[in-house]
Amino acid sequence: MTTSRTLAAALAALLASTGLASAAGELNIYNWGNYTSPDMIKKFEAKYDVKVTITDYDSNDTALAKVRQGGSGFDIAMPSQHYIPIWIQEGLIQEVDAGSMENAKNLAPEFANPDFDPGRKYSVPWAWGTVGVSVNTDVLKDPVDSWSLIFDPPEEIKGKINVVPEMNDVIHAAIKYNGGNLCDYDKDMMRKVRDTLVNAKANWIAMEYSTIEKMVAGDYAATSDWNGSAMRQRLQNPKIHYILPKEGFQIWSDNIVVLKDAKNLENAKLFLNFMMDPENAGLNSSFHRYANGIAGSEKFMPADMQDAPELNIPADKMKVAELIKTCPPEAQAIYTKIWTELQK
Repeated sequence: MTTSRTLAAALAALLASTGLASAAGELNIYNWGNYTSPDMIKKFEAKYDVKVTITDYDSNDTALAKVRQGGSGFDIAMPSQHYIPIWIQEGLIQEVDAGSMENAKNLAPEFANPDFDPGRKYSVPWAWGTVGVSVNTDVLKDPVDSWSLIFDPPEEIKGKINVVPEMNDVIHAAIKYNGGNLCDYDKDMMRKVRDTLVNAKANWIAMEYSTIEKMVAGDYAATSDWNGSAMRQRLQNPKIHYILPKEGFQIWSDNIVVLKDAKNLENAKLFLNFMMDPENAGLNSSFHRYANGIAGSEKFMPADMQDAPELNIPADKMKVAELIKTCPPEAQAIYTKIWTELQK
């Protein structure tokens, strides 16, 4: 009996030293609202005996401001790719060498070595998609494929438009609507963008993050949106269509990062590796309805995602698609000034 106990103790010590012991404890996640699969979280909790707590945010700027304050108590967050260089430069996240984790072998080639995080030293893919417009065609029968739906709308939807309060998405859309390019910030263009947004606001009913429930309920007739959100709306109301504007639109990705002051570092690392497993990534996508950057995850998603119009970019629209990027500080300062005025 004594020998058995000694052997068990030695084995436990060995497992702990190699990082294979049970992770028991907590993990505090800071993520966009309505964006995390409850079933996926339950699976993680059961596998590692970890209690997960999720706190929501509604924009990249909200998340950045909160984390900048320090002492948030969060272990991981999911900023968009164009914000990750900012988080790195400001020392808000830590290098965890995610690209060397066991499940990194499942990274799709196009997501394995992104410009915003070469070699995946800091981040793991969560989801990717596009920025466009969701429209209820019961209200507007034949919507045009243009940002004019938001910035110069037809009478049918005036006063029934929502704009998701993600600064860069909205500013970039206004830039494209005015014939500019991503990250433009010259005075003439910024004057046009400012006037476009201020004038358009009179036709908006809200600037809110939560679009799914209110579009389905008919509270909004149109909203700036993301494709996964639009798909979830259509599944509840087939009259809701997702539009990629002809002037141009963004392709984005959100990624999991570990905060510099994470108290549950090992559990955070386990979660990053867990989310690079195709089955787990597929389970998560089955909930939020966005694609992800994990190869082989498609076979674990519902069949209706394979040919969903929201998730497949037509060849002609790919010509006006732009991969979102981090704009220069000078541009961000001007965007913030315009955004602050818009929110008054």
